[in-house]
Amino acid sequence: MTPHAPYPIGTPGKPWSPADIAAWRALQHKRRSHADDVVAAIEPMRRDFDVVEYGSVTYDGTRYPFLAVRSRGWNDALPTMVVTGGVHGYETSGVHGALQFLADHGRDYDGRANVLVVPCVSPWAYERIHRWNPDAIDPNRNFRQGSPSQESAALVALLAPLREVVLMHIDLHETTDSDESEFRPALAARDGKAYEPGEIPDGFYLVDDTANPRPAFQKAVIEAVAQVTHIAPADANGEIIGSPVVAPGVIEYDLKALGLCAGITNARYVTTTEVYPDSPRATPRQCNDAQVAAVRAAIDYALAHPGG
Repeated sequence: MTPHAPYPIGTPGKPWSPADIAAWRALQHKRRSHADDVVAAIEPMRRDFDVVEYGSVTYDGTRYPFLAVRSRGWNDALPTMVVTGGVHGYETSGVHGALQFLADHGRDYDGRANVLVVPCVSPWAYERIHRWNPDAIDPNRNFRQGSPSQESAALVALLAPLREVVLMHIDLHETTDSDESEFRPALAARDGKAYEPGEIPDGFYLVDDTANPRPAFQKAVIEAVAQVTHIAPADANGEIIGSPVVAPGVIEYDLKALGLCAGITNARYVTTTEVYPDSPRATPRQCNDAQVAAVRAAIDYALAHPGG
């Protein structure tokens, strides 16, 4: 399928029916293992961290646990840092970057911060390398009370008691070529709209919060990641994925209004990373390293500037 070809499911101009969603779901096949890649990687971390199963979901007879890894000896007097990955299951470095951060640096903040990491918010989508859950719902537009996405609802419930105490939340994502070849055309078809091609930026960028911009925080993260991989430039319109660039490698969204993961709590510092794994200038290891660099810089900045 080319970006301009009609999407193979649904009727142009009409939102998908339940039968269309079922047809789409039938095309999604397991391509990797959440149990092997995520659950097995977390298991040895039980020696150093507390591992919490904050819920689960069962699709087609397969049960997927929702797992969070948190600092042992949690201290309510310390600032709390939240790291999430795998909200979109196909965004591989979000999951593996979060796991790498835990393995290599998770205990660096013992006694200074509570660290809570959810490496894979969407296990079913991780296995199928997809953006949506089986109901063709994007979890990252549904982080709110009464969410139709079980993945989103479970994470909202996990973070609810921490809503007012989280200091920093970083959500790890990727922007890929498949956004234009598959996911945005699928979104347009699902919603009965015309697909309008966009441009994929070559490089790393961040999404700040329109309602709570923290430019110095975003700058610190960008500078750290620039030591690992290249930062996405603005396009000819001064934009990245259709949004104005407000600083090198930084755009803004209204996180809470859009139901995005980084807007779940009232954290002072929030950001969404976007790695570009399809760049000829980046390797899978570089992508993971970029996520780790972003997490460390975000935590370090928040610790150094707890009052803003």
